[in-house]
Amino acid sequence: MRNHQRIRRRFIARRLEIVRAAGRLFRVRGLAQTGMREIAEAADLSPANLYNYFKGKGELLFFCQDNSLDRMLGSVEAARTLKASAGEKLLLVIASHVKCVLDEVEGTAAHLLTSPLPAAFNRRLIAKRDRYEKAVTQLIHAGIESGEFISADPTLVTRAILGALNWSVRWFNPAGELTPVQVGDQFARYLVRGLLAKPNSGSRERHQRKNLKRRATRQKLPVRRKKKTGAFDGE
Repeated sequence: MRNHQRIRRRFIARRLEIVRAAGRLFRVRGLAQTGMREIAEAADLSPANLYNYFKGKGELLFFCQDNSLDRMLGSVEAARTLKASAGEKLLLVIASHVKCVLDEVEGTAAHLLTSPLPAAFNRRLIAKRDRYEKAVTQLIHAGIESGEFISADPTLVTRAILGALNWSVRWFNPAGELTPVQVGDQFARYLVRGLLAKPNSGSRERHQRKNLKRRATRQKLPVRRKKKTGAFDGE
């Protein structure tokens, strides 16, 4: 059993290495112009060996999306178990979501690639997306019910937030001035502030930011000091 688990971990780790190599090519060349032979070369594999890990670009894309959704589901479930306000929970979920799509290669690839997948893959991904959206909606609904958030349609609010977060992968430039963590932190504060029934005072907002960083650390989410490694395109 242990030997099987080690083999499985090595297999997943190698898949992630291939995804990282493929992600770099997709950004430069685009999905349609990148073939499995080019991916194999970038990953330092023979084309035949690559097919031992992925049978095609469709399976590679599914792996990206499936892993990203697992990470997002893990973050929202962890946030829901915290003894914290709905606002603090949503801060953590938003920051974790942005980190996933901007700072983790498979997350970025998942949101950059839009090619249709086989029906079996789509069904599994849609089920996970629905679970994630429902979990975020429930968190927002709880904040509305408690009076912490303004009265609103929680489903509409959720979709507006997730749409903004997912679109960030289109304009984010890794060579700019903000890190993915910094973008996530700012997004979280802007979006949650707009929901609060009683806007935070400066001192309370600073307290929430400290709580966010402390909880992120407990979940082993990287919280880095400001440095010039990422920002908006064209800046």
